Amino acid sequence: MKNVIPAVKGTRDFYPREMAIRTWLYSKARQVSEAFGYQEYEGPMLETLELYAAKSGEELVKEQSFVFPDRSGKLITLRPELTPTLMRMVARRQGQLTYPLRWWSFGPFWRYERPQKGRSREFFQWNIDLIGAATPEADAEMVAVMATFYRSTGLTPDQVSIHVNNRRLMDDQLAKLGIQANQRPAVFRLIDRRDKLSPEAWREYALEQGLSPEQFDKLLTLLENLDLWKESDELARFFEAVDALGMSSYVHFNPQIIRGLDYYTGTVYEGRAQTGNLRRAVAGGGRYDNLLADVGGDPLPGTGFAMGDVVITLLLEETGNLPDNLEASPAPVMVTVFDESLLLASYRLASELRAAGLNVACYPLPDKLGKQFKYADRVGARLALILGPDEETQGQVAIKDLNTREQIVLPRAEAAQKIRQMLAEEPAS
Repeated sequence: MKNVIPAVKGTRDFYPREMAIRTWLYSKARQVSEAFGYQEYEGPMLETLELYAAKSGEELVKEQSFVFPDRSGKLITLRPELTPTLMRMVARRQGQLTYPLRWWSFGPFWRYERPQKGRSREFFQWNIDLIGAATPEADAEMVAVMATFYRSTGLTPDQVSIHVNNRRLMDDQLAKLGIQANQRPAVFRLIDRRDKLSPEAWREYALEQGLSPEQFDKLLTLLENLDLWKESDELARFFEAVDALGMSSYVHFNPQIIRGLDYYTGTVYEGRAQTGNLRRAVAGGGRYDNLLADVGGDPLPGTGFAMGDVVITLLLEETGNLPDNLEASPAPVMVTVFDESLLLASYRLASELRAAGLNVACYPLPDKLGKQFKYADRVGARLALILGPDEETQGQVAIKDLNTREQIVLPRAEAAQKIRQMLAEEPAS
Protein backbone atom coordinates (compact mmCIF):
# COMPACT_ATOMS: atom_id res chain seq x y z
CA MET A 1 0.00 0.00 0.00
CA LYS A 2 1.03 3.58 -0.57
CA ASN A 3 1.96 5.58 2.50
CA VAL A 4 -1.11 7.60 3.48
CA ILE A 5 -0.41 10.92 5.16
CA PRO A 6 -1.67 10.48 8.75
CA ALA A 7 -4.07 12.76 10.57
CA VAL A 8 -2.73 15.04 13.30
CA LYS A 9 -2.13 13.04 16.48
CA GLY A 10 -5.11 13.09 18.81
CA THR A 11 -7.65 14.15 16.17
CA ARG A 12 -10.41 11.98 14.69
CA ASP A 13 -11.81 11.35 11.23
CA PHE A 14 -15.60 11.46 11.27
CA TYR A 15 -16.72 8.90 8.69
CA PRO A 16 -20.51 8.81 8.14
CA ARG A 17 -21.18 6.49 11.13
CA GLU A 18 -19.03 8.54 13.50
CA MET A 19 -20.57 11.74 12.18
CA ALA A 20 -24.04 10.26 12.66
CA ILE A 21 -23.22 9.49 16.31
CA ARG A 22 -21.96 13.03 16.84
CA THR A 23 -25.09 14.48 15.23
CA TRP A 24 -27.30 12.20 17.31
CA LEU A 25 -25.56 13.30 20.52
CA TYR A 26 -26.02 16.93 19.45
CA SER A 27 -29.73 16.33 18.85
CA LYS A 28 -30.09 14.70 22.27
CA ALA A 29 -28.27 17.60 23.94
CA ARG A 30 -30.57 20.04 22.14
CA GLN A 31 -33.71 18.08 23.04
CA VAL A 32 -32.83 17.89 26.75
CA SER A 33 -31.55 21.48 26.95
CA GLU A 34 -34.67 22.90 25.35
CA ALA A 35 -36.91 20.71 27.56
CA PHE A 36 -35.56 22.71 30.53
CA GLY A 37 -35.81 26.06 28.72
CA TYR A 38 -32.14 26.62 27.78
CA GLN A 39 -31.11 28.69 24.74
CA GLU A 40 -28.29 27.75 22.38
CA TYR A 41 -25.21 30.00 22.02
CA GLU A 42 -21.64 29.69 20.74
CA GLY A 43 -18.28 31.40 21.27
CA PRO A 44 -15.09 31.63 19.21
CA MET A 45 -12.66 28.73 18.79
CA LEU A 46 -9.73 31.01 19.66
CA GLU A 47 -9.24 32.96 22.88
CA THR A 48 -6.41 34.87 24.53
CA LEU A 49 -4.38 32.84 26.99
CA GLU A 50 -5.03 35.39 29.74
CA LEU A 51 -8.71 34.43 29.76
CA TYR A 52 -7.82 30.95 31.04
CA ALA A 53 -4.85 32.07 33.13
CA ALA A 54 -7.32 34.13 35.19
CA LYS A 55 -8.95 31.16 36.87
CA SER A 56 -8.86 27.79 35.10
CA GLY A 57 -5.80 26.42 36.88
CA GLU A 58 -2.11 26.04 36.18
CA GLU A 59 -2.31 22.52 34.72
CA LEU A 60 -4.91 23.49 32.10
CA VAL A 61 -3.01 26.61 31.07
CA LYS A 62 0.59 25.36 31.14
CA GLU A 63 0.23 21.70 30.19
CA GLN A 64 -3.03 21.13 28.30
CA SER A 65 -3.63 24.20 26.15
CA PHE A 66 -2.58 24.57 22.51
CA VAL A 67 -0.87 27.97 22.77
CA PHE A 68 0.74 30.03 20.00
CA PRO A 69 1.59 33.70 19.37
CA ASP A 70 -0.37 35.62 16.78
CA ARG A 71 1.48 37.99 14.42
CA SER A 72 1.49 40.72 17.04
CA GLY A 73 3.09 38.38 19.58
CA LYS A 74 -0.04 38.02 21.75
CA LEU A 75 -0.52 34.49 23.11
CA ILE A 76 -3.61 32.79 21.66
CA THR A 77 -5.03 29.36 22.51
CA LEU A 78 -7.45 26.94 20.91
CA ARG A 79 -10.22 26.85 23.49
CA PRO A 80 -9.77 24.01 26.03
CA GLU A 81 -13.15 24.70 27.71
CA LEU A 82 -16.07 27.12 27.38
CA THR A 83 -16.97 28.47 30.83
CA PRO A 84 -14.43 31.36 30.72
CA THR A 85 -15.71 32.28 27.23
CA LEU A 86 -19.27 32.26 28.57
CA MET A 87 -18.24 34.55 31.41
CA ARG A 88 -16.48 36.93 29.00
CA MET A 89 -19.58 37.05 26.80
CA VAL A 90 -21.87 37.72 29.77
CA ALA A 91 -19.53 40.42 31.10
CA ARG A 92 -19.61 42.24 27.74
CA ARG A 93 -23.41 42.58 27.79
CA GLN A 94 -24.11 42.11 31.48
CA GLY A 95 -26.58 44.98 31.74
CA GLN A 96 -28.50 43.96 28.61
CA LEU A 97 -29.22 40.31 29.47
CA THR A 98 -32.24 38.84 31.27
CA TYR A 99 -31.43 36.75 34.32
CA PRO A 100 -31.27 33.99 35.20
CA LEU A 101 -29.60 32.97 31.94
CA ARG A 102 -30.13 29.43 30.74
CA TRP A 103 -27.63 28.80 27.90
CA TRP A 104 -26.18 25.71 26.23
CA SER A 105 -23.69 24.93 23.47
CA PHE A 106 -22.18 21.94 21.63
CA GLY A 107 -18.89 22.42 19.79
CA PRO A 108 -15.21 21.52 19.34
CA PHE A 109 -12.43 21.90 21.94
CA TRP A 110 -8.73 21.08 22.14
CA ARG A 111 -6.44 19.90 24.93
CA TYR A 112 -2.83 18.82 24.58
CA GLU A 113 -3.15 15.47 26.39
CA ARG A 114 -1.75 12.01 25.79
CA PRO A 115 -4.22 10.35 23.39
CA GLN A 116 -5.68 7.09 24.73
CA LYS A 117 -8.98 5.25 24.79
CA GLY A 118 -11.63 7.72 25.85
CA ARG A 119 -9.37 10.75 25.45
CA SER A 120 -8.34 12.69 22.36
CA ARG A 121 -6.76 16.08 21.79
CA GLU A 122 -9.70 17.29 19.74
CA PHE A 123 -13.20 16.58 21.05
CA PHE A 124 -16.75 17.86 20.96
CA GLN A 125 -18.47 18.93 24.16
CA TRP A 126 -21.92 19.81 25.44
CA ASN A 127 -21.85 22.80 27.83
CA ILE A 128 -24.88 23.98 29.76
CA ASP A 129 -25.06 26.71 32.41
CA LEU A 130 -27.51 28.53 34.67
CA ILE A 131 -26.30 32.07 35.45
CA GLY A 132 -27.80 34.39 38.07
CA ALA A 133 -29.20 31.98 40.68
CA ALA A 134 -27.12 31.29 43.79
CA THR A 135 -29.27 28.49 45.21
CA PRO A 136 -28.87 24.76 45.82
CA GLU A 137 -32.01 24.29 43.75
CA ALA A 138 -30.21 25.75 40.71
CA ASP A 139 -27.45 23.17 41.18
CA ALA A 140 -30.12 20.48 41.46
CA GLU A 141 -31.63 21.59 38.16
CA MET A 142 -28.27 21.19 36.41
CA VAL A 143 -27.87 17.69 37.82
CA ALA A 144 -31.43 16.89 36.71
CA VAL A 145 -30.53 18.04 33.19
CA MET A 146 -27.55 15.66 33.20
CA ALA A 147 -29.65 12.77 34.53
CA THR A 148 -32.40 13.49 31.98
CA PHE A 149 -29.85 13.19 29.19
CA TYR A 150 -28.70 9.82 30.51
CA ARG A 151 -32.29 8.60 30.79
CA SER A 152 -33.13 9.86 27.28
CA THR A 153 -30.29 7.78 25.81
CA GLY A 154 -31.40 4.63 27.65
CA LEU A 155 -28.66 4.69 30.29
CA THR A 156 -29.87 3.40 33.67
CA PRO A 157 -28.65 4.37 37.17
CA ASP A 158 -26.78 1.05 37.25
CA GLN A 159 -24.83 2.11 34.16
CA VAL A 160 -24.12 5.76 35.00
CA SER A 161 -24.52 7.77 38.19
CA ILE A 162 -23.94 11.36 39.27
CA HIS A 163 -21.60 11.91 42.22
CA VAL A 164 -21.98 15.14 44.20
CA ASN A 165 -19.94 17.04 46.79
CA ASN A 166 -19.61 20.63 48.02
CA ARG A 167 -16.36 22.58 48.13
CA ARG A 168 -17.50 24.84 50.97
CA LEU A 169 -18.28 21.75 53.04
CA MET A 170 -14.88 20.27 52.25
CA ASP A 171 -13.14 23.58 52.96
CA ASP A 172 -14.70 23.61 56.43
CA GLN A 173 -13.71 19.98 57.02
CA LEU A 174 -10.11 20.59 55.93
CA ALA A 175 -9.94 23.55 58.32
CA LYS A 176 -10.99 21.21 61.15
CA LEU A 177 -8.02 18.99 60.22
CA GLY A 178 -5.71 21.95 60.77
CA ILE A 179 -5.00 22.45 57.08
CA GLN A 180 -4.30 26.13 56.44
CA ALA A 181 -6.25 28.16 53.85
CA ASN A 182 -3.22 28.54 51.58
CA GLN A 183 -2.77 24.74 51.53
CA ARG A 184 -6.35 23.86 50.65
CA PRO A 185 -6.21 24.41 46.86
CA ALA A 186 -3.34 21.91 46.73
CA VAL A 187 -5.30 19.46 48.92
CA PHE A 188 -8.31 19.84 46.60
CA ARG A 189 -6.07 18.83 43.70
CA LEU A 190 -4.77 15.97 45.82
CA ILE A 191 -8.31 14.69 46.40
CA ASP A 192 -9.11 15.09 42.70
CA ARG A 193 -6.13 12.87 41.78
CA ARG A 194 -6.85 10.02 44.17
CA ASP A 195 -8.21 7.69 41.47
CA LYS A 196 -5.31 8.52 39.16
CA LEU A 197 -2.53 7.32 41.47
CA SER A 198 -1.72 4.14 43.39
CA PRO A 199 -2.41 4.34 47.15
CA GLU A 200 1.33 4.51 47.83
CA ALA A 201 1.97 7.24 45.25
CA TRP A 202 -1.07 9.19 46.47
CA ARG A 203 0.15 9.12 50.08
CA GLU A 204 3.60 10.24 48.99
CA TYR A 205 2.06 13.07 46.96
CA ALA A 206 -0.03 14.11 49.99
CA LEU A 207 3.02 14.37 52.22
CA GLU A 208 4.78 16.40 49.54
CA GLN A 209 1.91 18.90 49.73
CA GLY A 210 2.71 19.48 53.41
CA LEU A 211 0.21 17.17 55.10
CA SER A 212 1.39 15.44 58.24
CA PRO A 213 0.90 11.66 58.54
CA GLU A 214 -1.86 12.32 61.10
CA GLN A 215 -3.64 14.78 58.77
CA PHE A 216 -3.36 12.29 55.93
CA ASP A 217 -5.01 9.55 58.00
CA LYS A 218 -7.82 11.92 59.02
CA LEU A 219 -8.27 12.93 55.38
CA LEU A 220 -8.71 9.26 54.44
CA THR A 221 -11.41 8.89 57.12
CA LEU A 222 -13.10 12.06 55.86
CA LEU A 223 -13.23 10.75 52.29
CA GLU A 224 -14.99 7.57 53.46
CA ASN A 225 -17.77 9.40 55.33
CA LEU A 226 -20.86 9.06 53.11
CA ASP A 227 -23.05 10.88 55.66
CA LEU A 228 -20.90 14.01 55.59
CA TRP A 229 -23.43 15.81 53.35
CA LYS A 230 -25.82 16.04 56.31
CA GLU A 231 -23.52 18.69 57.80
CA SER A 232 -24.18 20.98 54.80
CA ASP A 233 -27.43 22.94 54.59
CA GLU A 234 -26.70 23.49 50.91
CA LEU A 235 -26.49 19.78 50.16
CA ALA A 236 -29.56 19.00 52.28
CA ARG A 237 -31.59 21.44 50.13
CA PHE A 238 -29.88 20.16 46.99
CA PHE A 239 -30.89 16.53 47.56
CA GLU A 240 -34.47 17.56 48.42
CA ALA A 241 -34.67 19.41 45.09
CA VAL A 242 -33.17 16.47 43.17
CA ASP A 243 -35.86 14.27 44.69
CA ALA A 244 -38.57 16.76 43.65
CA LEU A 245 -37.18 16.68 40.11
CA GLY A 246 -37.50 12.88 40.06
CA MET A 247 -33.82 12.07 39.59
CA SER A 248 -32.72 10.72 42.99
CA SER A 249 -31.96 7.27 41.59
CA TYR A 250 -29.09 8.73 39.53
CA VAL A 251 -27.57 10.99 42.22
CA HIS A 252 -25.28 10.12 45.17
CA PHE A 253 -23.06 11.97 47.62
CA ASN A 254 -19.34 11.30 47.19
CA PRO A 255 -16.84 13.25 49.36
CA GLN A 256 -14.04 12.43 46.92
CA ILE A 257 -15.58 14.46 44.08
CA ILE A 258 -13.87 17.85 44.11
CA ARG A 259 -13.32 18.76 40.41
CA GLY A 260 -9.89 19.93 39.29
CA LEU A 261 -10.55 23.46 38.06
CA ASP A 262 -9.79 26.24 40.53
CA TYR A 263 -12.88 28.34 39.86
CA TYR A 264 -15.44 26.04 41.52
CA THR A 265 -16.82 27.52 44.76
CA GLY A 266 -19.70 25.33 46.01
CA THR A 267 -21.54 22.19 44.95
CA VAL A 268 -19.68 20.11 42.35
CA TYR A 269 -20.99 17.11 40.42
CA GLU A 270 -19.61 14.44 38.13
CA GLY A 271 -21.34 11.83 35.97
CA ARG A 272 -19.46 8.51 36.20
CA ALA A 273 -19.79 5.33 34.16
CA GLN A 274 -20.57 2.36 36.40
CA THR A 275 -20.40 -0.54 33.97
CA GLY A 276 -17.83 -2.90 32.44
CA ASN A 277 -14.29 -1.59 32.13
CA LEU A 278 -15.43 2.00 31.68
CA ARG A 279 -15.53 3.23 35.29
CA ARG A 280 -14.60 6.85 34.79
CA ALA A 281 -15.96 10.39 34.53
CA VAL A 282 -18.44 11.03 31.71
CA ALA A 283 -19.40 14.64 32.57
CA GLY A 284 -18.59 17.15 35.26
CA GLY A 285 -19.26 20.61 36.56
CA GLY A 286 -20.28 22.68 39.53
CA ARG A 287 -20.94 26.08 41.04
CA TYR A 288 -18.67 29.01 40.19
CA ASP A 289 -19.75 32.25 41.87
CA ASN A 290 -16.61 34.36 41.37
CA LEU A 291 -15.62 33.71 37.76
CA LEU A 292 -17.55 36.58 36.16
CA ALA A 293 -15.74 39.10 38.36
CA ASP A 294 -12.41 37.48 37.45
CA VAL A 295 -12.95 38.28 33.75
CA GLY A 296 -14.02 41.90 34.37
CA GLY A 297 -17.75 41.69 35.06
CA ASP A 298 -19.77 42.39 38.18
CA PRO A 299 -20.15 39.41 40.55
CA LEU A 300 -22.87 36.99 39.42
CA PRO A 301 -23.39 33.36 40.50
CA GLY A 302 -23.29 30.49 38.05
CA THR A 303 -23.53 26.71 37.86
CA GLY A 304 -23.07 24.35 34.93
CA PHE A 305 -21.43 21.27 33.50
CA ALA A 306 -19.72 19.94 30.39
CA MET A 307 -19.85 16.51 28.75
CA GLY A 308 -17.41 15.44 26.04
CA ASP A 309 -18.48 13.19 23.18
CA VAL A 310 -15.68 10.60 23.46
CA VAL A 311 -16.40 8.83 26.75
CA ILE A 312 -20.19 9.03 26.47
CA THR A 313 -19.95 7.40 23.03
CA LEU A 314 -17.83 4.57 24.44
CA LEU A 315 -20.36 4.08 27.24
CA LEU A 316 -23.34 4.06 24.88
CA GLU A 317 -21.57 1.54 22.63
CA GLU A 318 -20.68 -0.70 25.56
CA THR A 319 -24.24 -0.66 26.91
CA GLY A 320 -25.87 -1.10 23.48
CA ASN A 321 -27.70 2.23 23.66
CA LEU A 322 -26.62 3.70 20.33
CA PRO A 323 -29.43 3.69 17.73
CA ASP A 324 -29.43 1.14 14.93
CA ASN A 325 -28.85 2.03 11.27
CA LEU A 326 -26.68 5.04 12.01
CA GLU A 327 -25.02 4.66 8.61
CA ALA A 328 -28.30 4.54 6.71
CA SER A 329 -28.67 7.02 3.87
CA PRO A 330 -30.77 10.07 4.77
CA ALA A 331 -32.73 9.27 1.61
CA PRO A 332 -35.12 6.31 2.18
CA VAL A 333 -35.97 6.33 -1.53
CA MET A 334 -33.63 5.54 -4.43
CA VAL A 335 -34.53 5.99 -8.09
CA THR A 336 -32.82 3.42 -10.28
CA VAL A 337 -31.57 4.01 -13.83
CA PHE A 338 -33.00 1.46 -16.26
CA ASP A 339 -30.57 2.22 -19.07
CA GLU A 340 -28.55 5.04 -20.61
CA SER A 341 -31.52 6.41 -22.57
CA LEU A 342 -33.59 6.82 -19.39
CA LEU A 343 -30.87 8.34 -17.19
CA LEU A 344 -32.20 11.90 -17.42
CA ALA A 345 -35.78 10.68 -17.07
CA SER A 346 -34.78 9.10 -13.74
CA TYR A 347 -33.14 12.37 -12.71
CA ARG A 348 -36.37 14.23 -13.51
CA LEU A 349 -38.41 11.75 -11.45
CA ALA A 350 -36.06 12.16 -8.46
CA SER A 351 -36.32 15.93 -8.78
CA GLU A 352 -40.15 15.79 -8.82
CA LEU A 353 -40.20 13.73 -5.64
CA ARG A 354 -37.74 16.07 -3.88
CA ALA A 355 -39.99 19.00 -4.84
CA ALA A 356 -42.80 17.07 -3.11
CA GLY A 357 -40.75 17.05 0.10
CA LEU A 358 -39.14 13.60 -0.03
CA ASN A 359 -35.45 12.73 0.42
CA VAL A 360 -34.52 10.89 -2.75
CA ALA A 361 -31.20 9.60 -4.11
CA CYS A 362 -30.73 8.71 -7.75
CA TYR A 363 -28.29 6.01 -8.83
CA PRO A 364 -25.81 7.78 -11.13
CA LEU A 365 -25.07 4.95 -13.61
CA PRO A 366 -27.08 2.61 -15.87
CA ASP A 367 -25.79 -0.54 -14.09
CA LYS A 368 -27.76 -3.78 -13.88
CA LEU A 369 -30.88 -3.35 -11.77
CA GLY A 370 -29.79 -6.17 -9.45
CA LYS A 371 -26.62 -4.27 -8.62
CA GLN A 372 -28.61 -1.10 -8.02
CA PHE A 373 -31.04 -2.89 -5.69
CA LYS A 374 -28.09 -4.34 -3.76
CA TYR A 375 -26.55 -0.89 -3.42
CA ALA A 376 -29.85 0.59 -2.19
CA ASP A 377 -30.06 -2.19 0.39
CA ARG A 378 -26.53 -1.56 1.63
CA VAL A 379 -27.00 2.18 2.09
CA GLY A 380 -30.24 1.63 4.01
CA ALA A 381 -32.85 2.79 1.48
CA ARG A 382 -36.34 1.42 2.06
CA LEU A 383 -37.81 1.81 -1.42
CA ALA A 384 -36.39 1.55 -4.95
CA LEU A 385 -38.17 3.16 -7.89
CA ILE A 386 -37.97 1.74 -11.42
CA LEU A 387 -38.67 3.84 -14.48
CA GLY A 388 -38.44 1.50 -17.45
CA PRO A 389 -39.55 2.16 -21.09
CA ASP A 390 -43.11 0.97 -20.40
CA GLU A 391 -43.49 3.07 -17.26
CA GLU A 392 -42.05 6.13 -18.99
CA THR A 393 -44.41 5.76 -21.95
CA GLN A 394 -47.51 5.15 -19.81
CA GLY A 395 -46.78 7.82 -17.16
CA GLN A 396 -46.23 5.26 -14.44
CA VAL A 397 -43.55 4.24 -11.96
CA ALA A 398 -42.76 0.95 -10.21
CA ILE A 399 -42.04 0.97 -6.46
CA LYS A 400 -40.12 -1.94 -4.95
CA ASP A 401 -40.16 -2.47 -1.17
CA LEU A 402 -36.61 -3.62 -0.42
CA ASN A 403 -37.70 -5.32 2.82
CA THR A 404 -40.59 -7.42 1.47
CA ARG A 405 -39.35 -7.53 -2.15
CA GLU A 406 -42.92 -6.72 -3.22
CA GLN A 407 -43.37 -4.38 -6.18
CA ILE A 408 -46.30 -2.25 -7.28
CA VAL A 409 -46.92 -0.09 -10.36
CA LEU A 410 -48.97 3.09 -10.12
CA PRO A 411 -49.49 6.40 -11.94
CA ARG A 412 -46.51 8.71 -11.56
CA ALA A 413 -48.73 11.51 -10.22
CA GLU A 414 -49.65 9.29 -7.23
CA ALA A 415 -46.08 8.21 -6.44
CA ALA A 416 -45.23 10.82 -3.79
CA GLN A 417 -48.38 10.16 -1.74
CA LYS A 418 -47.93 6.37 -1.96
CA ILE A 419 -44.25 6.63 -0.95
CA ARG A 420 -45.17 8.66 2.14
CA GLN A 421 -47.76 6.04 3.06
CA MET A 422 -45.29 3.18 2.65
CA LEU A 423 -42.56 4.95 4.63
CA ALA A 424 -45.01 5.63 7.46
CA GLU A 425 -45.75 1.91 7.78
CA GLU A 426 -43.59 -0.26 10.02
CA PRO A 427 -41.04 -2.04 7.82
CA ALA A 428 -41.41 -5.81 7.78
CA SER A 429 -38.72 -7.63 9.76
